[in-house]
Amino acid sequence: MQPDRTKAHALRSAIAVLAPMLGLVAFATVASAGCKDSPEPGVEWANCSKERLMLGGSDLSGANIGNAMLSGTDFAGATLVEADMQRSELVRTSFEGADLSRANMEKALASRSNFAGAILRNAILTKAEFLRVDFTGADLSDADLGAGDFLRNDFTGAKLTGANLQDAMLPRAVFAGADMTGAQMAGAFLQGSRFEGVDLSGVVGLEQAQLDLTCGDASTVLPPGLTVPAKWPCTPD
Repeated sequence: MQPDRTKAHALRSAIAVLAPMLGLVAFATVASAGCKDSPEPGVEWANCSKERLMLGGSDLSGANIGNAMLSGTDFAGATLVEADMQRSELVRTSFEGADLSRANMEKALASRSNFAGAILRNAILTKAEFLRVDFTGADLSDADLGAGDFLRNDFTGAKLTGANLQDAMLPRAVFAGADMTGAQMAGAFLQGSRFEGVDLSGVVGLEQAQLDLTCGDASTVLPPGLTVPAKWPCTPD
């Protein structure tokens, strides 16, 4: 009987060691399986590669697409309300006309992506790094762009009412025709940013030192207490 007890003890020990490992394997299998799921509300695509897909018009409300590879994918006209896209890569990705209300794109990376006409009300773009991104005609009302890097982004005709731009990097960004009523601009870096024809009278926290770095013209309306920089109007960029 001694050999049987020894074998039983060894089997129990092996199970005790392997059980946690088997649990981890099962969890990993479930997590990776989600990457193959069809686009639908609440889909779990975190850490997945979803590049160069045609997802225009899809309903991805509440989807978890954090830390995902989404470069080259077409989300034009898609619904991404409250979607989580934190730390995702969005190089040359199209969100033209998409609804991204309350979406979370904190620390996302984008280059030459298209958000023209998109709805980004109350969206989170804090600490995002967006290079040459097109936001023309987009609705960024009450969006949070705080401490983000938005080099050469185009906000022509965009709605930025109540948006948080505090400490954002906005060098050479274009704001022609944008509605900036109530936008928070304290600490924003505005080297070469263009405000021709923009009403800045309602922005909050803009200081003369910031304004002196920008470009504007005779149709730019300044906040009370600020004066037209000597270099205005700037030469064409």
